[in-house]
Amino acid sequence: MTALVCGSLAYDTVMVFDGRFKDHILADRVHMLSVSFLVPQMRRNFGGCAGNIVFTLKLLGIDGDALGAVGEDFDPYETWLRRHGLSLKHIRRIPGTYTAQAFITTDLDDNQITAFHPGAMQHSGEIDVPRGAGITLGLVGPDSREAMVKHSEQFANAGVPFIFDVGQGLPLFGGADLERFIEQASWMVVNDYEAELVQERTGLTPDKIAARCKAYIVTRGAAGSTVYADGKVLEIPPVRAEKVVDPTGCGDAYRAGLIYGLTKGLDWATTGRIASLMGAIKIAHHGTQTHAFTHAEVGERFKQAFGYAL
Repeated sequence: MTALVCGSLAYDTVMVFDGRFKDHILADRVHMLSVSFLVPQMRRNFGGCAGNIVFTLKLLGIDGDALGAVGEDFDPYETWLRRHGLSLKHIRRIPGTYTAQAFITTDLDDNQITAFHPGAMQHSGEIDVPRGAGITLGLVGPDSREAMVKHSEQFANAGVPFIFDVGQGLPLFGGADLERFIEQASWMVVNDYEAELVQERTGLTPDKIAARCKAYIVTRGAAGSTVYADGKVLEIPPVRAEKVVDPTGCGDAYRAGLIYGLTKGLDWATTGRIASLMGAIKIAHHGTQTHAFTHAEVGERFKQAFGYAL
């Protein structure tokens, strides 16, 4: 069984400002904003939703391939993926472009200011979801508008069940677009902020969204998550993290947990709890692809958190 994860592969440059944005941004002057922040801490991480998800899937023992477009500067990321045994067969280099890049500045209150350059990602719609490649489950994540529309249609037309994760792509779509994605997808996952916008734009309640697909999953950070499925509402408790270091990529780790549970045919209570655990493991590490674990460690932490064995 192979999962195909369509979405971004990106470099994340993360900088930490040893202060608080609110102390330097005047509310009555935002129309003429000109600020500069000294950032003594900086890291460059391998990221992007597709890269992050397949990285955690590999740790979970699930075959997962990323599908996306990258630029001429992809060599370090390619070396990293190969070192971890991840496939590049659905990743295409676009000449004359940069790999997508996010420049993220975080303050002491964990507020973030991000600039994102899509680069090669703007060409990801030129890559087709392959047919007859043994793909049994898909995920369509944040990407170019063209890619998200095209890949959702291709999964649906091929009869491949897939998760739709609108994420940072939400500003690209109106209510009618979102309703079409809901109808095409087998499952939809959003965070709580995205959920409010999706429901506002479509006019659909969570129950009505869930009725149009197999399940609607809303993540709520440290408050856990909610699964709407089979006419029921299931509250998934959070897992206490060993330490809180970096929240970036926790949602992608959660989604890898969802894919794991779906490929294994687990019930939603267990699937949601595995996903919750993945997020807790990731948040204890800087970067989005620096965490590691064994199956034994996952089993032990799952039992400690939830009181029963996987």
